[in-house]
Amino acid sequence: MTSREIRKKFLNFFEERQHKIVPSAPMVIKDDPTLMFTNAGMNQFKDYFLGNKVAEATRVADTQKCLRVSGKHNDLEEVGHDTYHHTMFEMLGNWSFGDYFKKESIAWSWELLTEVFNLPKERLYVTVFEGDEKDNIPFDQEAFDFWKAHIDESRILKGDKKDNFWEMGDTGPCGPASEIHVDLRDEADIEKIPGKDLVNNDHPLVVEIWNLVFIQFNRKADSSLVPLPAKHIDTGMGFERICMAVQNKKSNYDTDVFTPLLDEVAKISGKKYGELSKTDIAFRVIVDHIRAISLSISDGQLPSNNKAGYVIRRILRRAVRYGYTFLDLKDPFLYKLVPILAQQFEDVFPELKAQQELVEKVIKEEETAFLRTLENGLKRLESIKSELSSSKNKLISGDVAFELYDTYGFPLDLTALIAKENGLEVDEKGFEQEMAKQKDRSKSAAKMETGDWQIVNEGSDVEFIGYDEVKSTSKILRYRTVKNKNKEQIQLVLNKTPFYAESGGQIGDTGILKVGDETIKVLDTKKENDLIVHFVNKVPSNLAAEVQAEIDEDRRRRIVYNHSATHLLHAALREVLGDHVQQKGSLVSEKLLRFDFSHFSKMTDEEILKVERRVNEKIRENIPQQEDRNIPIAEAKDKGAMALFGEKYGDFVRVITFDPNYSVELCGGVHVPATGNIGQFKITTETSVAAGIRRIEAVTGERAEEYILDQEDVLNQVNALLKNPKDLAQAVEQLMKERNELQKALEKEQSKQAGQLKDELVKDAEKRDDITFIINKISLPNADALKKLSFELKNEVDSLFAVLACNVDGKPQISVVISESLVEAKDLNAGKIIRDLAKNIQGGGGGQAFFATAGGKKLEGLSDVVDQAKTLAAGI
Repeated sequence: MTSREIRKKFLNFFEERQHKIVPSAPMVIKDDPTLMFTNAGMNQFKDYFLGNKVAEATRVADTQKCLRVSGKHNDLEEVGHDTYHHTMFEMLGNWSFGDYFKKESIAWSWELLTEVFNLPKERLYVTVFEGDEKDNIPFDQEAFDFWKAHIDESRILKGDKKDNFWEMGDTGPCGPASEIHVDLRDEADIEKIPGKDLVNNDHPLVVEIWNLVFIQFNRKADSSLVPLPAKHIDTGMGFERICMAVQNKKSNYDTDVFTPLLDEVAKISGKKYGELSKTDIAFRVIVDHIRAISLSISDGQLPSNNKAGYVIRRILRRAVRYGYTFLDLKDPFLYKLVPILAQQFEDVFPELKAQQELVEKVIKEEETAFLRTLENGLKRLESIKSELSSSKNKLISGDVAFELYDTYGFPLDLTALIAKENGLEVDEKGFEQEMAKQKDRSKSAAKMETGDWQIVNEGSDVEFIGYDEVKSTSKILRYRTVKNKNKEQIQLVLNKTPFYAESGGQIGDTGILKVGDETIKVLDTKKENDLIVHFVNKVPSNLAAEVQAEIDEDRRRRIVYNHSATHLLHAALREVLGDHVQQKGSLVSEKLLRFDFSHFSKMTDEEILKVERRVNEKIRENIPQQEDRNIPIAEAKDKGAMALFGEKYGDFVRVITFDPNYSVELCGGVHVPATGNIGQFKITTETSVAAGIRRIEAVTGERAEEYILDQEDVLNQVNALLKNPKDLAQAVEQLMKERNELQKALEKEQSKQAGQLKDELVKDAEKRDDITFIINKISLPNADALKKLSFELKNEVDSLFAVLACNVDGKPQISVVISESLVEAKDLNAGKIIRDLAKNIQGGGGGQAFFATAGGKKLEGLSDVVDQAKTLAAGI
C-alpha cells in the first residue's frame, strides 16, 4: 500500500462515516500570537474547543501539515539522528465536536488499523489513563471497557498524566487520552522482551501511531477541573509512522514518503544511503528539512532574521551544513528536491505545486548565500586556529564558538569535532552562556510580526547609488507590512536608491520619497537578503508611480564625519597602543561614533590625549579620500587593507584610504571626500565592554564643538559656586576631603544605630522549639544596611527564622533569613517564602534557600508582611 493510498483510505474511511473532509490549515500561523507554527492537528479547531466559534460540521477529518521546531514541542536536534522524529510531519485526524465520543472513536480506530490497514492485532498495544488523585480523576474505566471488546486485556496498559492526559494549555478544554502503539520488531526480538515493556520508552520500533483524546473537562484558572457541557473527540495519527507500520519498514525513511527524496540526494551527491552512519544522518536531515522549508515558503513564510522566518532559515542552513560537511555538496542542491515534493503533495497540499517556481528560487538564493557564509566560516575557523597556535592557547572561547554558530552556522558539535582534530578544546560553558543571551534577544525579536512581500514590479536586484548621489528616480519593486509591539510600519524596496542600508556599524539613512503628490518619510534603511529595505510611514497611494528618493543630506553628512573619524581613530590607536589593537565593533550615527577594540588595560589620560591629538592632526592635514571600488580582495590586501572583525568579504571589495601610510581599510560605508570635512574630533568616554575589549565614544564636527563648549560652561559654573578660587582643582579636592570625612562620620553613626537595632531585635525575639523567630517592621537608611543586619543576625543567632519588613528611605524592602540547619530540617526556602510575602508590597524578589530579599511599591503593605510572616512562623 503506497503512502498516497494510505492517506486516501484514511480520509475515505471517515468520509463514509459522515465526516466532512477539510483541507489542512497553513503551517505558518499569522493570527495566533501564542504560536508561530501549526504544531498539532487541533490548532485550526482551537476556537471550537474554546467555544469561540460553533463548528459548521460536528464530524471532521483531515490531514494537517505540522511543524515542531520551536517552543514546547521542539524535535529539531533529534531529526536525522533517529528514524522517527521529524520537523514537518502530517497529522491524520478525525474530530467530533459534541457528537460521538469514546465508543465510536475506539471502535473505528481499531477497524481502520486492523481491517483496512491490515496491521497484525497481536502487534498492537493501547494505553488508557490511569487516573490522577490530585485532579480527583479516576482510572478511565470507560475507555478500558470499550477497548476490551477489541483487544486482549494484557495489551491494555495504564498511562500516567504525562502520556495519557492532554491539555491545550494552563487552562481550557482537556481530557484523558488513549494511545495506540505498534511493535515492528522481528519475532526474535519480541521473544526476548515483550512489546508492552517497551511502550513509551523511546524504542524506535515500538512507537505510538495514534492518539485518541477524549476532551471532556475544562481546566479553570485555579487548576480545578469541571465537566464540559459537550464532549469532543480529537485524534492524531502520525502519517509517516503509519506508513512505516503498514509498509512493514523499520524506519520512517524507508517508506515511499522519503525514498524518492533519498534517491535524488544520492543522485546529486554520488553517495549511497545506508552505508555510513554519518552520511545516513545527513541524508535524513536533508530529506526531512526540505519538506519543512518548502511547505513553509509555499505558505508565505520566507526565510528571514525574525520569528518564523528565522526558524525556517535555521532549518534550511542546518540541511545545507549537513550536505556540505558529510556529502561534499558545495553547490546549492536543496532546491532540486522541490519538484519531487510538489508531485508528492499535489493532491493534498496543492499550494506547493502552484508556487513551485517561487519556492525553488527562494531556496536556491538562500542556499547560495549560506554556502558563501559557510566557506567564510571555515576560513574564520582556520584564522582562529592560527591565532591560538601563535599564542599557544588550546581553548576556543565560548564567544568565538558562538560566533561560528550564529554567524557561520557551525553547531557546537562541528566546532568541537574540528577542534579535537586539531588538538584544541572548546569552552562549552561559555558557548551556552552566549546561547542564553541569544534566547533573550529572540524573545524580544519575537514581538515583531512581518507580513508577506507584495510584488509591485518584478526584480530583486537593487542598485545602490549612494556613494555618488543623494537623490534618485526609482520605481517600487515590493512592499510589506511589519507590526512591532502593536505599531505598524511599512517596508519598501526600490530598484535603485541613494539610501545607505545599515551595515558595518553605519546606521541607515533617513529622508523622503516623493511619489506623485505624496511625500512619504523614510524612517530607516536596512538590508535583508541583499535587498535595501526602506522603512516608511505609509504605503504610497499610487504604487506604479515614479519615485523621487532623497536622503536627509544634513544627517548623512554628520554620519559620514563620524564614519571617517573611526578609520582615523583605528589607525591612531594602533600607533599609540600597538599593533595588537583590532576593531571589535562599531556604531556610526549622526550623533556620535562608538568604537570597540582589543586592548588589555584601561587607557591612561595621556594615551587618550595622544590618540585625540593624532586624529585631529590628520583632520587638519585635509587628506583626500582614495576609493578603490570593486577590486580583488588579494589586491586590497597587497595595499595593506585591514579586514575588520565580524565583517564578511567577497572576492571583490571596496577599499578606503586616508594616506597609504596611515589608514587603509576594507569598507562598504560612506566617507568624507577629505579628512578636513570632519572639522574636529573629541573623545567623550573610554570604558570596558568585555575582557580585553575597550570602547571609545567620540563626537565630531559641530557636536565636538558643542561638547567642548558645554564642558567649558560646566567649569565656569563650578568656578562660580566655589567663589572663583585661585586654584579650582585644589578647592574641589578640599571639598571632596571634607565630604569624605562627613560620610565616614555618618556611616559610623548609622552603624552604631544598626547595632542597637540588632540588639533590640535579638532581645525581643520569640523562641519556640529551639527556633528563634525574629519578625519585625524596621527602618534603615539603605538596602546595604538591611543586608548587613540580616547576615549579622544569621551569624549570631542559632536556628534563626527572621523576616525583616523594612522602610528604606520611603521604599518597602523585605529580608528573609533562615539558618542552614533549619532549611534542611524543616524543608524551608527563603526564596519561595519571599515571593509570597512580596505580594503585600506589590513587588517581587528572590534569592537562596537561606537568604532572600524583595522590593516593592506599597510601603503600607509592610504591616501585612509582618502579619503573614507571623502566621507562617506559627506553622513551623
